[in-house]
Amino acid sequence: MKPILSAPFSRDDTGVSAIMRKVLLALTPATVIGLLLFGWPALFLFVVTVGSALLWEALCLLLAGKAVRPTLLDYSALLTGWLVALSLPPWAPWWIGVTGSFIAIVVGKQVYGGLGQNLFNPAMLARVALLVSFPLEMTTWVNPLNAPGWADSWTIAFGGDFAFDSYTGATLLGHLKTEFSQGRGLSAAYASGGYGTLASWFGVTRGSLGETSAIALAGGGLWLLRQKVITWHIPVSLLATVIVLASLFTLIDGERYPGPLFHLGSGALMLVAFFIATDYVTSPSSPLGQLLFGAGCGAIIFLIRTWGAFPEGAGFAVLLMNSLTPVIDHYVRPRIYGRDLKGRPLELEGSQ
Repeated sequence: MKPILSAPFSRDDTGVSAIMRKVLLALTPATVIGLLLFGWPALFLFVVTVGSALLWEALCLLLAGKAVRPTLLDYSALLTGWLVALSLPPWAPWWIGVTGSFIAIVVGKQVYGGLGQNLFNPAMLARVALLVSFPLEMTTWVNPLNAPGWADSWTIAFGGDFAFDSYTGATLLGHLKTEFSQGRGLSAAYASGGYGTLASWFGVTRGSLGETSAIALAGGGLWLLRQKVITWHIPVSLLATVIVLASLFTLIDGERYPGPLFHLGSGALMLVAFFIATDYVTSPSSPLGQLLFGAGCGAIIFLIRTWGAFPEGAGFAVLLMNSLTPVIDHYVRPRIYGRDLKGRPLELEGSQ
């Protein structure tokens, strides 16, 4: 039999579904920790958010006349719904999850043409849209390890009339911003809120469902690096930028600006660094472009956390840098083999 192509041959069994499965596996430890910390209401919200994301995806495919089963089995809609669920307050009402998955799947993905066509990260688009539209539901944080029983949990998720007062409080980022606005220093803020950096690293603190355990998220991210699902450029440049800025400003005024360990263990930083900013579709394609993208995300996150109106700036940072990705890709492109940096063919030595 005559070969169709000449050697050398390259074989690779990596596909969309295989990559998505690995990302889901890497997210599992942080997800399990969040569900254990926040109990049945968090589990109900997680199931509703992920399930509705799959339903919105199927509906869009049906309306477009596309095959539903193959697309759903690439796990991209599952991952999008999963990330939306992890970015929500653990006891948010069910309709927040459904609305968030609608924004992510329909507005953030399918309107652009589906997988690989979207400009903005769908999960972060949903998070920011929900935060702006429903600030009360998106900033009601509950204490970990204080979950109610099954009946009360059902009321929290689907009834909407549960008394939250004895369960809620501010996140670490929000509490410090409030204390600073009242003229208190960092040590006084820690003492008044009963917070600690170590607790935030392990996840025993208030926050979104999947953002509380920085160690679990970092471990999953490092595993993705080992599996070569992502490269080091965006996570390293993002985290390094936050570390450098936090170190610089804490040297200037240690009572006003928390150090790098605080920032690394708080909020959505680890989730963004390893699972959101590294999205293939919405981040630059070249290594240098990825370094610039990560550094931009890190700088914006630090600026919003330090001087912005919102305690956490991860979602805004990702969306702003997503909008700059086409510009970065235009000006920072890898050189094509056989061409110069401007794309012109290289002349062979001795050619006339």
